Amino acid sequence: MPQDCCDRAFRTWTHGWNPRWRWRRSRVQPGLPDGLRSGASPSPSPQGALPGLAAVNQFPGRVDPEWRPTAGLVVGQDVLGGVFALNGHDPAAAGRPGLPGQMTYFAPDSLEWEAMTVGYGAWLTWALSDRLAQFYAGLRWPGWEEETANLTVAQGITVQPFLWSKEAQEDLAATSRAPAPMTEILTMNQDFCRQMELPDPGFLGAA
Repeated sequence: MPQDCCDRAFRTWTHGWNPRWRWRRSRVQPGLPDGLRSGASPSPSPQGALPGLAAVNQFPGRVDPEWRPTAGLVVGQDVLGGVFALNGHDPAAAGRPGLPGQMTYFAPDSLEWEAMTVGYGAWLTWALSDRLAQFYAGLRWPGWEEETANLTVAQGITVQPFLWSKEAQEDLAATSRAPAPMTEILTMNQDFCRQMELPDPGFLGAA
């Protein structure tokens, strides 16, 4: 998608919400707060870079004023398969908590969407603050920074036993962890929801 086309599509969807809204995606690396995989712009990204808003949310190739993301916009993915999303106009219909325009988080340790009760601007301020450490306190293990430092932009971390298991929640440090494609991690979480008859999380973003 050409940049000017992508930018027009971006403005079309955000009209009436927040014209200053900008895409941020996160990546665990030294210097970024508690390791959100973060980056970018609404525009397509060069090979080897974090994907932009259009790619992650699969914007149409041509500007379509009638097109809307089904549930809202994915604005961040953490390396464990957690997903931050901005609610669309009807969150309840999409099976997501919270109000239109509020942020939600798909938690890999519960396989459910959780309401964050704030809009994008407040969420971004929070994500860049030391409060993010509290949010991820139960999902960090000794040496997590070293294990995530060399991930590529297309990789996350798989955990076994899985994050939602009793074993992992009682002793995360004792789990086995390995790099894996983010696409694989997101798909695996969707599959777990189906297998355990949990609500369908819906679209978790392209990786």
